[in-house]
Amino acid sequence: MSIKVLYFARLSERVGRSESDFDFKPGLSVADIWLIENAGRVMPENILAAIDLEYVSREVIVEDGVELAFFPPVT
Repeated sequence: MSIKVLYFARLSERVGRSESDFDFKPGLSVADIWLIENAGRVMPENILAAIDLEYVSREVIVEDGVELAFFPPVT
């Protein structure tokens, strides 16, 4: 399974990339993917996530072929 992971605004600077292609096994959540993509660092509580342009919770299971985006908090 494969998805595109995007990081926006200052998150891209913090993680050192604006996007990546991510191959994974079925059953991983948004938070699991963050953890794997970011060397075991737990996803901060204030980070927002979206799958295919729709905000989702960190517990949502990610499906094959989607675009997963992470955003810093917005006002």
